[in-house]
Amino acid sequence: MTNGLRERKKAKTRAAIRDHALRLFEERGYAATTVDQIADAAEVSPSTFFRYFPTKEDVILVDDVDEVLLGAIRAQPAGIPPIEAIRRAMREVFDAMSPAAWEFERRRQRLVLTVPELRMRMLQQMTEAIDLMAGVIAERTGRPADDFAARVTAGAAVGAMLSVLPTGHTDGVQPADFQRVEQALTLLQNGLPLD
Repeated sequence: MTNGLRERKKAKTRAAIRDHALRLFEERGYAATTVDQIADAAEVSPSTFFRYFPTKEDVILVDDVDEVLLGAIRAQPAGIPPIEAIRRAMREVFDAMSPAAWEFERRRQRLVLTVPELRMRMLQQMTEAIDLMAGVIAERTGRPADDFAARVTAGAAVGAMLSVLPTGHTDGVQPADFQRVEQALTLLQNGLPLD
């Protein structure tokens, strides 16, 4: 089997596991759905499930958009300020998402925001997202990977993006919300003027 065919088969299996897991979580509830049920629906063994996702939580919490976004930030022209690079990268990534990808992301975020154990793990993952974004910002600005200013900038950017979700909002970010994300990042870039 060629590498390209092998990678396509792996991607197809991974997508099938995620699709069936999401469907089962929505139909039966997160807590009531087992890994065995997900594996059975996806026509894989439980051990195959665990090769793709270390835990049941990970099948929902793994965010495919993060790596694409980090790559888009890296690809922004040199000299663009970090927040502007993030804003431009987000626009590129969001504009490139298909309606089906947005629908999957909406369903995934709704589940994460309404299941307490998933929401708690998501909050823990935000620290990891800040670390990853800080690394890219440091890389773009020629600073050390653990640079304090890069980490604060990344944390502020993640906080600004989260601020667009009103309290109690359980649908996650929608395509129409991107204008508010841009406004939040622009406010941050402009020093948060409140006048």
